[in-house]
Amino acid sequence: MDKKTLIVSIASLVLALGACVCSVIALTSDKSAKGKAGENAQSGEVVAAPGSCVYFQLDRVIKEYDMANDLTSVVESKMQNVQEQLASRQKKLQKDYDAFQEKWQKGLMTQSTAQAQMEKLEKQKQELEKWANAKQGEMLEEQQVTMNQIMDAIQTFLTSWNEDKGFAMIFANQGSAPIITADGALDITDELVAGLNEEYVQNKNKKD
Repeated sequence: MDKKTLIVSIASLVLALGACVCSVIALTSDKSAKGKAGENAQSGEVVAAPGSCVYFQLDRVIKEYDMANDLTSVVESKMQNVQEQLASRQKKLQKDYDAFQEKWQKGLMTQSTAQAQMEKLEKQKQELEKWANAKQGEMLEEQQVTMNQIMDAIQTFLTSWNEDKGFAMIFANQGSAPIITADGALDITDELVAGLNEEYVQNKNKKD
């Protein structure tokens, strides 16, 4: 599965959720937000204050999220295997057809035998097309499940993570949609990727 295609597909899912809001969580008071912002300003740290509307770059998250890479690799491996099987079956069918053509042109079979051979080859072709279509459906389903797993992991993490952060809204941005320009302090991509990967490593270690 093409990583760029996966990113665009997931971006489309997010955009379809309405106003491209990935998570709308825990509104805090304006007084609290101003107080926190003041503390950050005094410390010299430029970060988004509680109550802010922040965003992350979806394409970067998908590219740098270890779980997304691992899941994508599994699907890519399965797709590669299907492609190799399809190429092998197509090659065999073509070889059988070429052998039939050669015998027919040399007059080495009767009309009735040739007819039977043609019907057999046509049936094999139809079965191969049916198999290919079924595998294509399976791969599309695998893609969809992978996208759902990645988006669910991001959403679940953001919901828990934002309990401490207290942001008013968290937007998923892809390219320049929906956010055309914004203060860099509102971009939480780096922190999000780090948190997602830390959690993923911890969960993998628990399973091991």
